[in-house]
Amino acid sequence: MADHQEASVTLPSEPVSVAAARRYVARVLAEWGLSDGSEAADTIRLIVSELATNAVQHTFGQSPIFTVDLRLEREEQLHVGVTDSHPRWPQRLPAAVQQDNGRGMVIIRSLAKEYGGKLTVTPTADGGKTVWIALPWNVPVQS
Repeated sequence: MADHQEASVTLPSEPVSVAAARRYVARVLAEWGLSDGSEAADTIRLIVSELATNAVQHTFGQSPIFTVDLRLEREEQLHVGVTDSHPRWPQRLPAAVQQDNGRGMVIIRSLAKEYGGKLTVTPTADGGKTVWIALPWNVPVQS
């Protein structure tokens, strides 16, 4: 396996694209050696699902597309990013707020922390942002 691998997909900001993003990520992770039925694969798909849902629901039509990026560095760390062109960065709601939605970032942060990873947000050149999750990659090298 190469020291560095990348994959990305750009999808329309529509609800059906969330499932497409999950399927794409599952396919790439399997190609990189992560078993589809593993707990790590399930966690990464859930993170992607939450990030893609945020890109669709919270950009208020100002981001017609979103991009999912995957980067595997030296078989040590996986970076998963979702980019949209909306200028507002994700907001962390207080735990006391009672809502049916808006908990995606809490879930994402919790999952990242549980797996020894971290969440960062970086600006894009067009005024949008990428929400990145970095996770340790503990998949044995395929021979």
